[in-house]
Amino acid sequence: MTLDLDAYFARIGWTGERRPTLEVLRSVHRAHMLGIPFENLDPVLGSAPSLALEDLETKLVRGSRGGYCYEHNTLLAAALTQLDFRVTLLTARVVLGAAPGDIRPRTHMLMEVEVEDEPTPYLADVGFGSSGALLEPIALVADAELHDTPRHHRLVHAPHVGPLELWELQTMKSGVWEPQYEFTREPFEAPDYEVINWHIATNPRSPFSRAVHAQRTTPLGHLSLAGLDLVETAADGTVTERRLADSAEVLRVLADDFGVRLPEGTRLPE
Repeated sequence: MTLDLDAYFARIGWTGERRPTLEVLRSVHRAHMLGIPFENLDPVLGSAPSLALEDLETKLVRGSRGGYCYEHNTLLAAALTQLDFRVTLLTARVVLGAAPGDIRPRTHMLMEVEVEDEPTPYLADVGFGSSGALLEPIALVADAELHDTPRHHRLVHAPHVGPLELWELQTMKSGVWEPQYEFTREPFEAPDYEVINWHIATNPRSPFSRAVHAQRTTPLGHLSLAGLDLVETAADGTVTERRLADSAEVLRVLADDFGVRLPEGTRLPE
C-alpha cells in the first residue's frame, strides 16, 4: 500500500511543491508536528497499535486520533519515501528523566533522511512525546545547532563503548542543554519495531500501558497530559499546571484541547 498523500497533506495543513528538497523536508516535518497529536490511548485501553500503513492512515490521517513514536514516524517515513527522499529508520534510548547510571532499552523510533544535493543527512523525528521534541529536522553533524523556533536543539557525540558513534540530541531549557535521547546510525527494519511496539504497548511495567500520555504542539506553545496532570508551556517558557478531576475530564480535555476523540461510550481505566 502507498499512503494517500493528498489526505495526509490535508490532515497536516501542508501545501507545497512535492519535491525531495530540504525546504520540503523542513516544512512537512513542522506541519506534521503541528497537525497530529501524540497519544498512547490504544495501549491504555488494552491493545497494541497496528503499524500497518493502511491502519495508520485510517487512524492518524482520516480519524480524529494521534499516536506514539512508531505510528508517527512510520507515517512520516512513508510520506517522505513517496516524495523520493531516502529514509533509514533508527532507534534511540530515551535519557530524558533517567537517573544517573540508568540504562534504558532502545525503544524510540526516529529516522535519518538523505536530501539530494545536501552534504549531510538529517535527523527527522515527529514522534517524541515531549516539549523538547524537534520541530524541524537537524543536520547529522557533531555540534550542529538548530534554532527551530521557539525551540533550540543540538547534536553532540556522547561517551560510548562500541564500534559506532553515539549521538545525543539535546534541547535548550532555561539556558542549559538538556539531553533527550541517544542513538547510533544502525538501520532498523519494520519487524524490529513490531517487537518493540508490542513490548511498549503490553508490558505492565511500561509507562505507556499504565497511564494516558498526550502531547500537542501548537504555534503558541505546547500541551502535555500525563495521567491527570495537564501542563501548558507557552512560547515564552511560561508553564501553567492543572490537575484534572477524573477520567471523564481527561476525555473532555483530550477532545477539546488535543483534538483526540474516542468512540462514544469509551471509558478510561481509573
